[in-house]
Amino acid sequence: MSWTEIVIEVARDHAEALSDALMDAGALSVSVEDADEGTDAERPLFGEPGMEPPEAAWEHSRVVALAEADADHAAIVAAAAAAAGIDAGKVSYTLRPVAEQDWVRLTQSQFEPIHIGKNIWVVPSWHDAPDPTALLLELDPGLAFGTGSHPTTRLCMEWLEANAPQGSVLDYGCGSGILAMVAKKLGADQVIGVDIDPQAIESARYNSERNRCDIAFYLPEEFADAGQPQTFDVVVANILSSPLKLMAPMLSSRVAPGGSLVLSGILARQADEVAAAYAPFITMSVWAEHDGWVALSGQAASR
Repeated sequence: MSWTEIVIEVARDHAEALSDALMDAGALSVSVEDADEGTDAERPLFGEPGMEPPEAAWEHSRVVALAEADADHAAIVAAAAAAAGIDAGKVSYTLRPVAEQDWVRLTQSQFEPIHIGKNIWVVPSWHDAPDPTALLLELDPGLAFGTGSHPTTRLCMEWLEANAPQGSVLDYGCGSGILAMVAKKLGADQVIGVDIDPQAIESARYNSERNRCDIAFYLPEEFADAGQPQTFDVVVANILSSPLKLMAPMLSSRVAPGGSLVLSGILARQADEVAAAYAPFITMSVWAEHDGWVALSGQAASR
């Protein structure tokens, strides 16, 4: 089967409505781009971590709809324009043929093994391990909530590698389970992962089985009722600064006497305020920084 892209340039106010209408009119997928990309008028569109921009469109937006090559493209545009409240006579569009490709191979080619720390490799299932003697994690993009590519995940993995935990570890906000798996492969006796997202828990369980790691994963309410240890030798939480500050009493209480707390998902400029939230419980300091993100670590007092 062959496809055609329908390319329409519209003002920002119409981009979202037109995108939705194109899908309803028969488009297979729709994306919105900056029509000024590559010019002096190009503008970035980013929000703060955890705070997405209010509208995913630019002042001059380009809406690109994918349709089957033999579809009635004029009818799709006319129906979408009418539904979006735009005068169809004022909507101009161009068509771009989409060349036949092996989309699976094309997608896979964009994801190479990731080297983290000194001896950790995250390897997609379709690749051979670059170093079979390394600590290997098999994770496929799209099936996980984190594959080690983000600086915050890297920072936590590097901390775990540098401080190989031998006792118990709690990965709070576990996502794909990648940090829990690193801890287990480094020799931790018991590892538990907790996340508020049921899909993350499902993904983490799948990944841990695939990597032959014996780890228990729970939703928060399940964890509270599971009869698991109350404190851990290492607690790691890679979330975002706002929830980390709110969870300071809870996360601190999960650290065993003399144990370590590791926090990430924190921008460098947020480090002091996060550390201040934990100051009544554990003294936290910047362990490392990468691309503007930091990991904080601290040790609970021994009794």
